[in-house]
Parts: sequence; C-alpha cells; structure tokens
Amino acid sequence: MSVSPPPPGPRTILLTGAAGGLGTLMRELLPEHGYELRLLDVRPIPDAPDAIVADLNDTEALREAVRGVDGVLHLAGISLESTFDKILESNIKGTYHLYEAVRAEGESRADGVAPRIVFASSNHAVGFTPRPRTEDGAPLVPVETLRRPDTYYGLSKSFGEDLAQFYWDKFGQETVSVRIGSCFKEPTDVRMMSVWMSPADGARLFHAALSAENVGHTVVYGSSANTRLWWDLTSARALGYEPQDDSEEYAENLLAEFGPLSDENPAHLYMGGRFINDPPIWPY
Repeated sequence: MSVSPPPPGPRTILLTGAAGGLGTLMRELLPEHGYELRLLDVRPIPDAPDAIVADLNDTEALREAVRGVDGVLHLAGISLESTFDKILESNIKGTYHLYEAVRAEGESRADGVAPRIVFASSNHAVGFTPRPRTEDGAPLVPVETLRRPDTYYGLSKSFGEDLAQFYWDKFGQETVSVRIGSCFKEPTDVRMMSVWMSPADGARLFHAALSAENVGHTVVYGSSANTRLWWDLTSARALGYEPQDDSEEYAENLLAEFGPLSDENPAHLYMGGRFINDPPIWPY
C-alpha cells in the first residue's frame, strides 16, 4: 500500500466507535497516513488501555475527548436497525452532543476554529433509491439524489447529514459526510460488489476528508472503484480521494455462490438491499 505524506491539516484525530468493526480497521490503517489517534468507545478496547470509555451522551467526557484534537472521525453509534428509542439515544442525540462538544472546543481556541468532523453516514440514508441499472447504461447515482432512508438507522444518518449542514451554515463547522457502503476485507455477496469499500480505500477516503481544504459540508459516497459501482464518486475524488481497489476480483466466486441480482428479490431492487425488507437487528 502506498502511504501518503503527512497531511498539512489534522494530525491528532479523535476516533469514536473505535472498538467497532470499522473502527478496528481504521485503528490499524490511519496511522499509516500520519495520524495519531485518540480512541473513544462505549466498550473497553483490550489492546488500548488509554482509550476513553464513554457513552455519546456523556457530555463531560465528550468535551474532554475533543480537547486539543485536530479532527474527529465519528464512527460511533448503532450500525444496524434497532428501535427508534435506541437509535434516538445513540445516533441522534449522541451525534448532536458530539457536535456541541466540538463547537465548544472551537470557541475555546484562540483562532475560533473547531476541529473538522468526518461523519460516518450511510448508503441507507438513500436506501429506498432504486438501484441503478448501470449494466444497461443507467447513470451513476449522484450525492444530490433525494434522501430516502430505509430504516430508523438510515433515518438517523439523514439526520446526521442535516445536522452537519446546519452546523456549517450556523456556526461554520466543517464536516465531510461519508455515505459508507460496506467496508469489509472483501465483499460477501453480489450486491455488496457495487457498494464495497476496501479497508485500504476507506483509510484513503477518510484521510482525504480530514486533510482537504475548504470542505464546508461535503457529502460523498464511500466505496472503492468497483466495476459494478452504483454511485458517482465525483465529490469524493474532488477531496483528493483516489480509490485503488475493485470488487470485481471476487465476482466469479460470488456469482457462482449466489447468482446475479434478480428483480424477484426485493432486496435487489433498491440500493439499501435487505435493509428494505429484512434488516439486520442490532443485538444490544
């Protein structure tokens, strides 16, 4: 993997949700891009005794967590479907409390500039968008497409994007909202080949989002340069993101196991996949 030189912007990054699947991957990869990580999660991290163990609704802990950082990569929260009340507490109120902590940190600094936030949005904010028939020449889906969340989880990501826009317009708080597809070491089904973001490309995209200049509030899709890509990556590339991976290397095995996408399967009709009709449920 080629490693970018240290960025001119953020250096010390608060990584929320550091114990989760994506957080664990980024703990391994982001230091290669020149970042020092301050870790936060509601659960202890066995190999990181200095990590901050706190809930997103612990406003005092959040205020201390953002003190002195140059940026925040916000991955924390419920990452599957759950009840509205649980989503409300974790993803909606928790994200609001993080923004307030970052705003207070900016106000305490001599230059008045708050740390940039990179917000982990999701493709499920637009999950009820019909999947584009790119194999038939249909255009890629732009970030400006109407948000159509497929779950309470997707609804919380829509809220997060609106919150980010509000804080930019009202307070000048910079955010890049990344509509993440599926960031795993390799795709696990045929649909995922269209929305897959390799962990290495994920680190490249987060690095670009943290270090690009003058982002205001920018919304981007988070995926690799997949042959079967559904999304327009123009706004991500404008940040300096250059994806290097492609899910097509897994196509032969996945097609042999699952077959092609079918209009007979409701999960194949929309970008949100099975979140449309049979969403995976948060176990806690």
